Amino acid sequence: MSPKHLYAEFQAVPGAGDAVAALVAGYRRDVAAEPGNLRFDAHRLQDDRDRFFVYEEYADDTAFQAHVAAPYCAAFNEALAPLVVGGGSALTLLEAIPG
Repeated sequence: MSPKHLYAEFQAVPGAGDAVAALVAGYRRDVAAEPGNLRFDAHRLQDDRDRFFVYEEYADDTAFQAHVAAPYCAAFNEALAPLVVGGGSALTLLEAIPG
């Protein structure tokens, strides 16, 4: 099985940037403890502190599905929804270029 790569982007509603950052920091600790998680890098954009970018890697699709099914994943998304524009993050699944 091949690793699963993706990134998430979201923008805090005005005044919620620090709350979003704190929420992501807690979530990062939970995700990093997952056996199938290889990487969870969370960032705020330098030029716009209300915009966030998260890069994630999982051992395989099974590990990613376990991540999605974790109870803290649903709790994170529920807590994030009122703090970000559009009510959630935009996920982009990636495909590695062999070489």
